[in-house]
Amino acid sequence: MLAEFTGLSALEELAARVKRAEFPVVDHWPDVGEWFREWAARPELRKELRAHIDGLTPQQATWVIAHSRETTTHFAWCLRDDPDEAFTFWLHEYKPLADWRTGYADSVHNHRYHFCTTILSGAYLHERFDARLGVGGRTIVGTELTNRAQWTEGTTGTLLAHEFHRIPRAAEGTMTFLVKSRAVTPWSLSYDPDTGISHRHVPVEDRLEDLTNHL
Repeated sequence: MLAEFTGLSALEELAARVKRAEFPVVDHWPDVGEWFREWAARPELRKELRAHIDGLTPQQATWVIAHSRETTTHFAWCLRDDPDEAFTFWLHEYKPLADWRTGYADSVHNHRYHFCTTILSGAYLHERFDARLGVGGRTIVGTELTNRAQWTEGTTGTLLAHEFHRIPRAAEGTMTFLVKSRAVTPWSLSYDPDTGISHRHVPVEDRLEDLTNHL
């Protein structure tokens, strides 16, 4: 990190670096990935994040709980989400593998946003895919595995919204930290290679007009 950001907490330091960008970060996310890799290499990152959570006021803790969610494979804890900022911070706490339910994370999928992540503890199997899209980019008609790697503690990676991946399994106690961009596409896609079934995912907050039209 640049010298002007020293003395800040870990999260404030990262936020300051991204906010000081001289360009729209959503259009230059690989640059964010470079800053993030440097930031994530700090030796006490896990300890600093624990201190951040321990230091939350009751009001701040209530905010975190209200903005967090459970998925089929992990708990997604929202640590920062300011509408005026071009990014959000998240902590992902993976469930024991026996508690996973078939769903998004272990399918071949992309995201509506770009993100960077680092593994704080544990490990997971990470796979990247090329995907063939149907008409209008609304379905996946086939995928091809291009990379498979075991990501362990300290591994850092970047994924753009148009890229597809899968996490088929994670070790007990796996936790990751992520910085995400704001959404760059209106939906994401998932695909089950075993059945060939594709799904398009539109967030519920964007479906209010559809709800009124269906009433």
